[in-house]
Amino acid sequence: MNILVTGSNGQLGSELQELSRSISDHSFFFYDLPELDITDSEAVMSAVAECRPSVIINAAAYTAVDKAERDPESAFRVNRNGAGVLAAACRDAGALLLHVSTDYVFDGSQPRPYRESDPPSPSSVYGRSKFQGEGLIGEIDPSHIIVRTSWLYSSHGSNFVKTMLRLGAEKKELQVVFDQTGTPTSAVDLAGALMEIAWRHDPSHHYRQTYHYSNEGTASWYDFAYAVMELSGLECSVHPVDSSSYPQEAPRPSYSVLDKGAIKRDWGIRIPYWRHSLATMLSHQP
Repeated sequence: MNILVTGSNGQLGSELQELSRSISDHSFFFYDLPELDITDSEAVMSAVAECRPSVIINAAAYTAVDKAERDPESAFRVNRNGAGVLAAACRDAGALLLHVSTDYVFDGSQPRPYRESDPPSPSSVYGRSKFQGEGLIGEIDPSHIIVRTSWLYSSHGSNFVKTMLRLGAEKKELQVVFDQTGTPTSAVDLAGALMEIAWRHDPSHHYRQTYHYSNEGTASWYDFAYAVMELSGLECSVHPVDSSSYPQEAPRPSYSVLDKGAIKRDWGIRIPYWRHSLATMLSHQP
């Protein structure tokens, strides 16, 4: 089949490109700015007509969480309107839309892992823009599978792990918040899960499904930072502090652990523990 990937130069898109090199029985088409703006319906229609995809994986997103509070127009243009443009293109082409969303659609007030059936209540512009993107996909109703994820990191692009590696090499000690709990997610693992769904889906079935995917286990940002230092051998002490010590423009969910039972049940996907995947990523760092 033909698989079109948007946002191909980001963390997830880069891992999808890496993975595609080992897959010979499907054809891949990778797009990012400036070649393809997902908010430009004519450009998207032209790309779809050229590639004739069976699946579009949307890894493009506006992810500057704090900046979105100051520039909501850009966040909604990409995360809501762009999702709608891709949904319409998939509907018209009869293709499956695999759309990546976020744990930020939840406000973090729940004391247990979030299931797909739990009502979203985003508290940030970023979260609202992603949630409205999900809603617009549902309204347009192509065959679609939405996959929410959390705390994504990769060897590519900018992310928490790479920031900690840089600071850990520069400083003797760091303070990191301990009162926000979620699950770090390897973009390598998420890319593998998306690819598995892409090549195992039934083209004759009209999907209307939302799933959660993150690595297994839970952590605070402090736990995450501590693990980075420990596993990379950096001699930098990490100290826990509460969120009030580092006020940010956008509110973060205090608890955003995702329940992965549905995606494991329906697709048989095996999910690694977060520290194992982090160790794998760090072992390949230069």
